[in-house]
Amino acid sequence: MVAVLVSLIGGYLAGSVPVALLVARAHGFDPREVGDRNPGFWNMKEQLGWRAAVPVFAGDTLKGTAAGLLGLFAGGGHVGEWAVVVPPSVLPVYVAVAGAMLGHAWPVFAGFRGGRSILAFAGGVAVICLPAFLLAVLALVLVSLVTRSFAVGARVAVFGVPVLHLLFVPAPQVAATGALLCLIGLRFGQAALASQRP
Repeated sequence: MVAVLVSLIGGYLAGSVPVALLVARAHGFDPREVGDRNPGFWNMKEQLGWRAAVPVFAGDTLKGTAAGLLGLFAGGGHVGEWAVVVPPSVLPVYVAVAGAMLGHAWPVFAGFRGGRSILAFAGGVAVICLPAFLLAVLALVLVSLVTRSFAVGARVAVFGVPVLHLLFVPAPQVAATGALLCLIGLRFGQAALASQRP
């Protein structure tokens, strides 16, 4: 129970670091007030270009990775073949990554106005199942090159993670990964509802 609690709180605090907001303020604006109003990589790329948005991409991804590593440490550091987290570390790692995603979406350090947690999820997957993460990155690159669209490649990579994860772990653990994806869906739904308000 202590490991789970530490993982949740630590993950949430890591996820709450408002990387996009800090980068945007250095450029004199608030990403929650421009573009699609999402304080994340994509909006920052649209406002500043790829190069200036790279710290946001890296920072938001590392939040999920740091949270996952915290959960792994708190859960005893149990890793199996192919660098895949195994019991009893599974629960603390998933809780920590979920915490990071919740922190990114509703950050305590930024007035609870956050992003959609996609990169925090991706960074967490690198700890949950490294080979699935690497295959997802490969899918991102290949699909982006073929379609000439990073957005399409990113969607295929992110939503393909559970399928790739199934190659390495039992279905119940893949279901937990799917539950993390549901947090992203929740944020997109919330953003869509907010955009319809007068």
